[in-house]
Amino acid sequence: MSQITRQTSAAAGTAALMTALLAACVAFQLNASMLSPALVTMGHELGADDAAVGLSQTAFFTSGALFSLFLPRLSDIVGRRRVLVGMLVVMLAGTVLAAVSTSIVVVDVARVVQGVSGPTVPLCLLMLRSQVTDPKRYGTMMGLVTAVNGGIAGIDALVGGWLAANFGYRSVFWVIAVIAAVAVLAVLRWGPESRPSAGTRMDWRGVVPLVVAVAALLLALSEAGELADADWTYVLGLFAVAVVAFAVFWFAEKASTHPLVRPEDLRRRSTWALLATTLLTMTGVFATVNGVVLSFAQNSQIGFGMSADLASVVFLTPFALIGWLVGPFAGRLAPTLGYRRVLRFGLVGTAVVMAVIALVGVHSLPVLIACTALLGVTYAGGANIILNGLGVVLSPQGNPGFLPGMNAGAFNLGSGLSFAVLPAVEVAGGSGAESSAGYVTAILAGVVIVAAAFAVSFLIPRPAEAETA
Repeated sequence: MSQITRQTSAAAGTAALMTALLAACVAFQLNASMLSPALVTMGHELGADDAAVGLSQTAFFTSGALFSLFLPRLSDIVGRRRVLVGMLVVMLAGTVLAAVSTSIVVVDVARVVQGVSGPTVPLCLLMLRSQVTDPKRYGTMMGLVTAVNGGIAGIDALVGGWLAANFGYRSVFWVIAVIAAVAVLAVLRWGPESRPSAGTRMDWRGVVPLVVAVAALLLALSEAGELADADWTYVLGLFAVAVVAFAVFWFAEKASTHPLVRPEDLRRRSTWALLATTLLTMTGVFATVNGVVLSFAQNSQIGFGMSADLASVVFLTPFALIGWLVGPFAGRLAPTLGYRRVLRFGLVGTAVVMAVIALVGVHSLPVLIACTALLGVTYAGGANIILNGLGVVLSPQGNPGFLPGMNAGAFNLGSGLSFAVLPAVEVAGGSGAESSAGYVTAILAGVVIVAAAFAVSFLIPRPAEAETA
């Protein structure tokens, strides 16, 4: 075989691999972003109130966070393609169940089933890492795959809203089901199989207390987000359950001969420093973009009085689109400039842009729109991409699925914590009909938290094998 023929064959194989991985990531992401504009329609058609409909979203994200904790490790043992296909098939079943549902309770159950696909993105990155050894090529492809996690260029939300308005909320689920079916076929056809921990037994005894601990934390954060209406006794009880469950998990792992997570891996700076950076970043940014800014823009008395649909189009669509475009470039720069350096550029840029939003953007709609779009560069296309990538390149060789799964859990915990902390700061800061002080205070609190993430990022070790000289 000539060199040209080998290069052509390799390029075709890489294109097929990327097609399969992107199809899987798109199918998963649509469950998060395409359905959001259809929630109001869902409530009307099923006769459910906003709280009940919102619970369906909580069910999906909570389920996704919990399955992310152990399915990547299971894939190391039984095969990554096998687990990814299984996740997509279960997600497809949950999507069909949601499409034929006649009550919000059935939708909630279906969303829990769909959440099995939670670790789709980290699993795709692990498959990509096992096939692409060149750091520069891997970085570019990693950026493209991970950029999907921020939304399908903003088009998904627009299409979801149009489908719901014209054909009902069920049409959104049917479209997702079709794409999920295509993803299953693509992964079966072009997805490579890899089992780096073949022959190892799965540590199910460690899985149970870890899942209980994280579930209790997520439920506690969700309840705390209700602020004045929260049952704080319930919140404290859940935190106590989380602490006890994690202690059980820790001692179980120390005694296990085949631990899900080795205690020495938890002590590594590449583990706790990365998880802390991810947690702090999400806490500072997520509710700022998806909550505080959107709420202020829709406030008719001290904000700009925009409708919910218009605010989503003006703020979230450019944010997602720019993140999609910038992600591959950030991934390409990471191996040459250094993953940590690109991450810090993103975090510094995010903190500066958020500060401008707090001090200037609340008084000027063009500045607010421009700054939110810039967050698509610094966060969605920068820090978010690198944090996902570091979870793969810093994971220990003997347990490659461990850190990506834990990092996915940190993303979800940070998202929940963000919506518990920043709205509370907004209320405490004096948010009201005559003052924007609460919004400003909440955004500045986010700036401080992102600055803390920047400081902690200096403790993350360099992923030498994933970088050029």
